[in-house]
Amino acid sequence: MSWANGVGTANVTLVVAVAVLVGSGVYLLLERTLTRVVLGTLLIGNGVNLLILVGGGAAGGAPILGRTPIGAMSDPLPEAMILTAIVITLGVSAFLLAVANRSWQLTGDDEVQNDYEDHRVIERAEHREADEETEADTDTDERPEEPGDQPEGAG
Repeated sequence: MSWANGVGTANVTLVVAVAVLVGSGVYLLLERTLTRVVLGTLLIGNGVNLLILVGGGAAGGAPILGRTPIGAMSDPLPEAMILTAIVITLGVSAFLLAVANRSWQLTGDDEVQNDYEDHRVIERAEHREADEETEADTDTDERPEEPGDQPEGAG
């Protein structure tokens, strides 16, 4: 990053790399195979780590008092956040790989199948809405006349 007049400008190459990594990761997450979901998660994790690094500011000296002047020290927070994000991404990836392995053992395929119970829940909700609409229609109709009812003024 270059700092001109107090305003930081990021390296365009790194910003494009972030966009490509995150965009490719989202595309892979939208696929139905668990292998691609794992790869998409890894790409998004790496893209976000690179984004934090780009947003962290210019490189500086080691943040140790006495060795580097205070104005020339780099901020250690982005690096600490990136290390934490790497650990989280590793844990999520290990979990997704375990799910993909179990899916492969059970079905012989790592493609996510349609959940038929979800379809049943949606159908029940649609039937419930249709029933409510028909009830609302019958409530607005005139009530049937009873034998003892006579119109006003008749008689």
